Amino acid sequence: MKKYAMETGVGVFMLIGLLCVGYLTIRLGDLELLRGNTYLLNARFTSAAGLNRGSVVEMAGVGIGKVESIRLHPTDLVAIVTLRIEKEVPVSDDAVAAIKTRGLIGDKYVDIAPGGSDFELGPGETIVDTVPALDIEKLIGRFAFGDVEK
Repeated sequence: MKKYAMETGVGVFMLIGLLCVGYLTIRLGDLELLRGNTYLLNARFTSAAGLNRGSVVEMAGVGIGKVESIRLHPTDLVAIVTLRIEKEVPVSDDAVAAIKTRGLIGDKYVDIAPGGSDFELGPGETIVDTVPALDIEKLIGRFAFGDVEK
């Protein structure tokens, strides 16, 4: 009887340990098991250089979502960035999405400037007004080689 009690205790301890590891994996990995409180929006950029899947989406300096995917439109040859936005945050149809950088050489993120329109974008719709990422390397190259005016 004593042997079975010890085995049961070890089994319960292992089960609790596995549950803790699973919980920490989800929390630290920023995984969302149920994505019912978000919706997807698209944004068309002429360049999405430096932007990655999982990058933060902000509005007024507050995180409101993440970049879901980045792909190239086959005919227009522009970057289509899919954004996962929290449901309680409305995005108007005249909002402007810009790719910005934290600091001089920091991570890229998408900043959405809210518009003044009363019409909200629905799931799957596209933000048309966008500002691409500023290419620091190109600017430094132009400055270094005296080609700033172009």
